[in-house]
Amino acid sequence: METDNRIQLGIIGAGNIGNVHMMGFKQLSDSVNLAAVTDTYLPLAQLRAQEHEINRVHHTPDELIDDEKLDAVIIAVPNQWHAPLAIRALQAGKHVLLEKPMGINSATAKQIVEAQRESGKTLMVAHQMRWEWLPLQLKEQIDKGSLGRIYNAKAGWMRRKGIPGWGTWFTRKEEAGGGPLIDIGVHLLDLSLHLMGSPRPVSVYGTTYAEFGPKKKGIGSWGKPNWGGYYDVEDLATAMIKLDNGATLTLDVSWAVHMNTDSNSFIHLMGDGGGVSLTGETGKLLTEVFDQTVEVDLAKPESDEGQRIRMNRHFLECIQTGETPWTSAITGYRNNLIIDAIYESSRTGNEVKINWEV
Repeated sequence: METDNRIQLGIIGAGNIGNVHMMGFKQLSDSVNLAAVTDTYLPLAQLRAQEHEINRVHHTPDELIDDEKLDAVIIAVPNQWHAPLAIRALQAGKHVLLEKPMGINSATAKQIVEAQRESGKTLMVAHQMRWEWLPLQLKEQIDKGSLGRIYNAKAGWMRRKGIPGWGTWFTRKEEAGGGPLIDIGVHLLDLSLHLMGSPRPVSVYGTTYAEFGPKKKGIGSWGKPNWGGYYDVEDLATAMIKLDNGATLTLDVSWAVHMNTDSNSFIHLMGDGGGVSLTGETGKLLTEVFDQTVEVDLAKPESDEGQRIRMNRHFLECIQTGETPWTSAITGYRNNLIIDAIYESSRTGNEVKINWEV
């Protein structure tokens, strides 16, 4: 009998995001085999198994994690279960691709960091925006010194009418950890700091608002509302983050706001030698030559395999080589520290110093 030397992968969570992961890894079938799946709603796991030709359907996450034939697991479940399942999988000797945010808060994120270190296994947070063609091109230019010293950045994602799954886990702090800040803000936070060279956060001043959700306004199309549920998270967050190299980052995110917005994310980097404006899928390098302003539009490669294929391949390569992933447990912990500090600053009205202990 021929041995399958591919990485054997299991998926915990068969919903929309889990399905996206399954479709992505299927395109790398030479290196990985989708071997098992589970979900709290077993019929959905069984459906995904049929759709993606997955041989084994496990009844529980524990059963899947204990599957000795698996090398790695994807965790694509509500935020409150990220840490318990990631820690359990690492302790069972599995490599882990974990959906964002890494933890529901920095305390659980720190527990994941400790479990990853003890296990020696790969843990990667699924921040797919780092793998889009545009940030990759920008990072290449930044690393060449095209921007010089980056001293300020503005990032955000303002949705006019986009509250997801009102009344479900998405809008319950105990289960999600927060609203748009921890949902979509974490993506912009992660990508901005990556492009800025990954400086450490020093302090945060921030404010959050809940002006739409409690009134059942601003409802988006993602997720099915549960009108018997509740809403106790923010629908807008704004913050300024001071970094240890003297730079600053301002972050503005919303699920719902009365604003003329095209619902695209944005990042503007300001360096002493040049700048970057990234909006949605368009990007420019900006500088000054002979006292004249110059803008260079960045073009998408003709044959672009896509962000998730690149991200998934990186995860597989890290398993094979032992390389630390770009979006490691440490970067996930950093993001959670900043998000916690923004919520704490909003609660107290004061600047919050960030205590970096890992």
